Amino acid sequence: MAFGSFWHTGQIMSDPQNELGRLIPLLQDLIGLGERALQRQLPSKSLSPEEFAERVAFRWQRNARGGALRAIDHPDLFSLGNLRGVERQVNLLRRNTQQFLKGLPANNVLLWGDRGTGKSSAVRGLLEEFSSQGLRMVEVQKEDLFDLFEIARQLRGRPERFILFCDDLSFDENEIDYRALKALLEGGLEARPENVLVYATSNRRHLLPERITDNTDQEEIHPEERVAEKLSLSDRFGLSLGFYPFSQEDYLDIVGFLAKKERLQLHPTLLRQQALNWAALRGGRSGRVARQFVNDLCGRLGLEAEQKNEISEKTNKQDIFRNGEEV
Repeated sequence: MAFGSFWHTGQIMSDPQNELGRLIPLLQDLIGLGERALQRQLPSKSLSPEEFAERVAFRWQRNARGGALRAIDHPDLFSLGNLRGVERQVNLLRRNTQQFLKGLPANNVLLWGDRGTGKSSAVRGLLEEFSSQGLRMVEVQKEDLFDLFEIARQLRGRPERFILFCDDLSFDENEIDYRALKALLEGGLEARPENVLVYATSNRRHLLPERITDNTDQEEIHPEERVAEKLSLSDRFGLSLGFYPFSQEDYLDIVGFLAKKERLQLHPTLLRQQALNWAALRGGRSGRVARQFVNDLCGRLGLEAEQKNEISEKTNKQDIFRNGEEV
């Protein structure tokens, strides 16, 4: 009697419906995991010739199978005409790219120097100017440098001309990623494809940290060899373009150019003073700081104009209401 009572209370046998309800989500999760595992085993889908023809910017995306090229749907293009104060560097970069597009000898390029001076914008601006001539750009992150030869293999033989863009590149002494880049640039057994160049930007001139002790290290018999190793990567870039800090006049010239482009109505003296105050708050003068100042100024003036319109509309409504009461 006691056993039957215990059975019927359900303490030994649970409700099958409840058990099934708990199992279904678990089974669905297992099926999802299986599908993702199977997907990782499938070969990466290559971009079609049509995608290379229609798109101008791409990104190397690593995955469990190694990696694949992916088109960038909304590339952040930039007009080289908007760069001020670095005309010499831009002209050299433009000329090197034109040589590359025409199948003439051209160099890999390292753009180095102070932050915010237009290094990345100069490279991105090439796409807007030369994409119609077959230029394409592939963004490669620092952590993906070991895949450079695989990226080059996928681009080899294509009719388009590709720039592998490595932005904000620098290495610590204990990192070895840069060796793959060295081999692709020059010195490796496998030749770099003739339709591929590497353009890199960095805040460091030689990409690796340099110390005073490098020349006076007492632990090494030949400390100059350590220096040579640190210079060996940057030396493989045939064209090295320095971007230097802007003077106050260069900075104000950029501010004036951008303000005119945005059609800002502000007295030149007031514009100058506000621009200098903004630079002092940011701790430096650069093209980036100038653009950020003009962006802020546009927003502030636009907001003030909207607030004035709202006050004006509210005042007009009140006048209409009072006139109606008087009638």
